[in-house]
Amino acid sequence: MKSFYIVTNQKKDPEGLYTDSIIKYLNTNGACVIYNEQANNVDDTDYCYTNADMVPDDVDCIIVLGGDGTLIQAARDLNSKNCPLLGVNIGTLGYLTDTDMNSVFSTLDNLFNDMYEIDTRMMLNGKIYRDDKLIYEDVALNDVVLSRHGVLRIIDFNICVNGEFLNSFSADGVIVATATGSTAYSLSAGGPIIQPNARTIMITPICAHTLTQRSIIFGCDDEITIHINDSKKMSEERIATFDGESYCKLITGDRVVIRRSEKVTRLIKTSKMSFIERIRKKM
Repeated sequence: MKSFYIVTNQKKDPEGLYTDSIIKYLNTNGACVIYNEQANNVDDTDYCYTNADMVPDDVDCIIVLGGDGTLIQAARDLNSKNCPLLGVNIGTLGYLTDTDMNSVFSTLDNLFNDMYEIDTRMMLNGKIYRDDKLIYEDVALNDVVLSRHGVLRIIDFNICVNGEFLNSFSADGVIVATATGSTAYSLSAGGPIIQPNARTIMITPICAHTLTQRSIIFGCDDEITIHINDSKKMSEERIATFDGESYCKLITGDRVVIRRSEKVTRLIKTSKMSFIERIRKKM
């Protein structure tokens, strides 16, 4: 790898010290590096964090400086580029990132020498229909969450899988997650941890009003449909959120259809830390 594009969470690197050190190291080693501070200014665009229109198509690697949240948003914004992402943790947890500032230069050396693997992660596509008309569509690397928005009342919804009725729920909401998302909100809601590159779709109710609350894991080719029911006049108090960022308000009668996306996220892996070791150290 010799051509790099850098995305920085400027809130975590306000003075640009981490960014500048990486740029200097890349330049010293003869690499081509592009850093456009304006690419993170995405007002009035379709992007949540990074303006993909400013990223050249011929870069070998996109380096993302931040935490897990920064990497997830970069993955959503930049997946049309089909370029692998290297996550550099300058945040807190860093479960998804491959390296941090203590080891980033040795990681870059591995990239110069093509000593890396590509970890391909499945994404979800979510479509929201109102009166059988598509009103919203987005993708998610971690999860699509349906929840209440505003007053603290439970919401009612039905879930179907491949057109077959699964169950009715009264709950704070429901999480539809990938294996990557199994260590995020779904884990906090009591869901299991899944091998992150597994091709699965998991449904985890959020504080369901029942004696038994369990996550259910389906195959990657299954289609999840959630029907929004009348919830005591809460027609404007529900919301669908994609990776905790983009969202669409829901009303009674809306239908949310979630399936595997044709898009994927490609993460660079140089770390020798195993999945088990990462869980032990990060969780």
